[in-house]
Formats: sequence, structure tokens, C-alpha cells
Amino acid sequence: MATLTEAPPPLSPTAPAKKPPRRRGRLTPYWLLLPGLLWLVVFFALPMIYQASTSVQTGSLEQGYKVTWHLATYWDALGAYWPQFLRSVLYAGAATVLCLVLGYPLAYLIAFRAGRWRNLIMILVIAPFFTSFLIRTLAWKTILADGGPVVGALNTLHVLDVTSWLGWTAGDRVLATPLAVVCGLTYNFLPFMILPLYSSLERIDGRLHEAAGDLYARPSTVFRKVTFPLSMPGVVSGTLLTFIPASGDYVNAELLGSTDTRMIGNVIQTQFLRVLDYPTAAALSFILMAAILLMVTFYIRRSGTEDLV
Repeated sequence: MATLTEAPPPLSPTAPAKKPPRRRGRLTPYWLLLPGLLWLVVFFALPMIYQASTSVQTGSLEQGYKVTWHLATYWDALGAYWPQFLRSVLYAGAATVLCLVLGYPLAYLIAFRAGRWRNLIMILVIAPFFTSFLIRTLAWKTILADGGPVVGALNTLHVLDVTSWLGWTAGDRVLATPLAVVCGLTYNFLPFMILPLYSSLERIDGRLHEAAGDLYARPSTVFRKVTFPLSMPGVVSGTLLTFIPASGDYVNAELLGSTDTRMIGNVIQTQFLRVLDYPTAAALSFILMAAILLMVTFYIRRSGTEDLV
């Protein structure tokens, strides 16, 4: 026998109608991005535009500068200061390699072997950031002072004989030489290498090492085939964070070097603050940025790290 279903009761005319769910405003993401975009426009885009216009100006500080689209300033600046450009790339590259050689074992130790000491070691790595960059650099003048224990140890081990032959030191003196500048750059930017390396190594699953060991792989083979390839994003990030600021640094070359170790950052500082040749200083700044951008783009493409492309 068929059963009859009761019809639902009619809606009361006084019952309030249900409101449709409120849709999120489409402009909400853009409002959230607005503070960051304003910051970039005010403190990055506008100064870049101003410096670009300065680089194509002619005139003097007394008579004033005018935009005349004098692009020859770039060629003249590059022709006059190409040794400082080359020196900056050389010093920054050497410091980056040293940071990688020194930072990778420490980052590996923190990620896989530190145990309960991990937090303490991380604090020691970050601790230099609580001291002024200038004070840290000045401290190296005491460390590398003539007749100090460091220079004495290097003399005893005949290390200075090798560095003198390479042209990185002058006899028994380390201060005011390229080696002193590279040491200062390495020390000041070493944390920028260690932190990305640690972050990349810490994400590696330890079971991969165990699996490689079960397949009778030697520790060197495990590092070469498993650990290092998986840590490449950290290697690329660390080298970029080290090389880019080191190539434009001028404090280490000013305090630890001499007139023969001047980097392009020292030239830009002198042109801006002493010579007051603003077009040349702006042109040098843009040449440096363009050179770094080209090198970084080539390096990222060659490294093959998808996380950074």
C-alpha cells in the first residue's frame, strides 16, 4: 500500500528570510598589499627614478644640474673605474667561497649533530648581529694587527709566504692588504650563509641517509649524492645573500684596506660625499646593479634550483 507523505507546513509570512552568505570583498587582497606597495614605491621606485635622472644630468653643484640625457657618463665612469669593479667582484667572490667552505660544515653540524646544543649554537651564529657592523669591522684591525698572535701564527706556519706570493699580503703585514679586506667581508657576511644552509639542511629527511646507508653507500657518497643536491636551494640562497651585499660594501675596504684595495663602493661613496659628482656616482651605482643582476640571473639559471627561479 502506498504511503502518503505529509506536505511541509507553509512558511509563516512573519518569518524572516535567510540572508545569503556574505561574499568577501574582491578588493580585500589589494588593500592588504597596499602598505607594502606604498613602501616599495616611496623608498625604492622613486629613489631609483631620481637616481636614473641624476645619472644623465650635466652641470655643476654651483650652477645646478640639468637632465641632458648625457649617456656618455656611463661609458666614462666604466672606463675610469673598471679596476675597482673587477676588484669588487674578486673580493666578494673570494669572501663568498670562504663563507661557503666555513659555513656548510657548521650548518651541517647544527642540522644533524648538534642535538640539545642546537639552540645555543644558533644564538652564537646570530649574536654578531647585535653588535654594530662598524664595531665588528674595527675589531679586525686589532685581530690582524702587526705583531699580534694571528699574524705571528701565520708567519710560523709560513702562510704569509704563500699569500705574499699570490699578492694578497705584503711581507709580514696583513692589514691594508686584500687578505684583510676579504677576512672582514667573510666574517661580517658569514651568518647570511649559515642560516639559509641550515634551513635547507634541516628539511632533509634523515631516513634518506639511513636508506643510503642500507644500500652500502659510503658517507662521502651519501653527502655527494643525497645531502648536497638536496641542500642546493640553501647554497644558492646563501651565496646570493653573501655575494650581493659584499660586492657593494665599502666599510671593510675603507677600514681594513688601503688605496690599492678600494672597491667600487668606496668610489661611489667618494663621488657622492667628497667629490660631489652626482651624475658619475649615480651612473656607477646603476652599472653595479646591472652587473650584479646579470651575474645573479646567470648563476640561478645555471644552478638549476627551481625554488629560486
